[in-house]
Amino acid sequence: MADAEQLHIAMFPWLAFGHMIPYFELAKRIAQRGHRISFISTPRNIQRLPEVPPNLSSQMNFVSLTLPHHDNLPHDAEATNDLPFHKIPYLKIACDKLQDSLAEFLQKSKPDWIIYDFIASWLPPITAKLGISSAFFSIFQAWSICFCGSSSLALINGEDPRSKPEDFTVPPPWVPFKTTVAFRLHEAKKFFDHYEMNESGVTDMVRVGLVIDGCDVIAIRSCMEIEWQWINLLGELHGKPVLPVGLLPPTAYDNRDTLEDNNWLTINDWLGKHEPKTVIYVAFGSELNLSQIELTELALGLELSGLPFFWALRNRDDTVVLPDGFEERVKGRGVVCTSWAPQLRILAHESGLIARVFTEKKVGIEIPRNEEDGVYTRKSVAETLQLVTVEEAGKIYRKKSNELRVLFTDEQLHDQYIHKFVEFMENHRQVSDH
Repeated sequence: MADAEQLHIAMFPWLAFGHMIPYFELAKRIAQRGHRISFISTPRNIQRLPEVPPNLSSQMNFVSLTLPHHDNLPHDAEATNDLPFHKIPYLKIACDKLQDSLAEFLQKSKPDWIIYDFIASWLPPITAKLGISSAFFSIFQAWSICFCGSSSLALINGEDPRSKPEDFTVPPPWVPFKTTVAFRLHEAKKFFDHYEMNESGVTDMVRVGLVIDGCDVIAIRSCMEIEWQWINLLGELHGKPVLPVGLLPPTAYDNRDTLEDNNWLTINDWLGKHEPKTVIYVAFGSELNLSQIELTELALGLELSGLPFFWALRNRDDTVVLPDGFEERVKGRGVVCTSWAPQLRILAHESGLIARVFTEKKVGIEIPRNEEDGVYTRKSVAETLQLVTVEEAGKIYRKKSNELRVLFTDEQLHDQYIHKFVEFMENHRQVSDH
């Protein structure tokens, strides 16, 4: 790509690895198309990101901004997984204080675009002043943002008619098509926290409203094949172009694969001893913390199911522990990995059963829970796992899950979404002095 056509794109994700990794994956895919990336975060977070493939190293620049000190944050805490849940608002305060150093970087480097997260509610006026085009990239699917509000102004002004968690257990009135997608009561109670004021002085919903109102385009980690109606609705609600960028499955290059080859060889050997599509892969990502009750019931449910499983267990709270004797009792049938696990390799193995909870599409089935508090039992875990993996009644879930697996691994499809997003940025950057 000629320099005259090359874009310089800055990226600023929220300081959570559940956000940074999708931004990093998107950055790599944009860089593959010849554009230059400035990936902005804090020093310790940048050190903990996967290694950049050698062929992209000249295209990707990492910009370290020192996180301002806050008395309620421990030393070296730069991401949500460094903190207990109740301290995350203080990380938002510290992140908000990056405003001046980020503005200084943008002023000096003058990128063509900046792709930013929900946290940066203060960024749109800066980008408008500097003549920088902007995209809000949501790691969440379109349906969840549609659930937030009927417009960005309604979010900012707090005009949402829903005033209690129960209001979120049914589809909102602005959804024009028939759907069963809604929150369970226990989920709605947690979601309602985003509407509540926190120590940062700005609710999460106001932040989302401000970034959507101030951006030129909304990018979504999703695809039309999964939620075309929601993607179209999102554009209608906010009067903005909405571009899905695909599901961003992790790309194969990660230096830790070579560093941890012995670990992978052991895992691969264990997976190879099981029949295709029989192993349950259990992982909750880097942001979710299980309580002691949840961890205990899940562990005992896996034990009770009698099914082989691989559990990538990374809990931030080290006081939450596995039941006594659990690992010894499931030895040979189940593996609990508390260190880094090569997720891409595990999911690529023919014995790894990928189950996603897309109940409406019959791709997955929810484990029955208490509606009030979301508590599940070991019995409900075991029975649900048995249903989706071996019982006759679960055949439809296995069939649909396999169809979705094909969708997840369709590299050509995901490449096409990235191509369209990059093409949009090439054709819609602001023409200015920089």
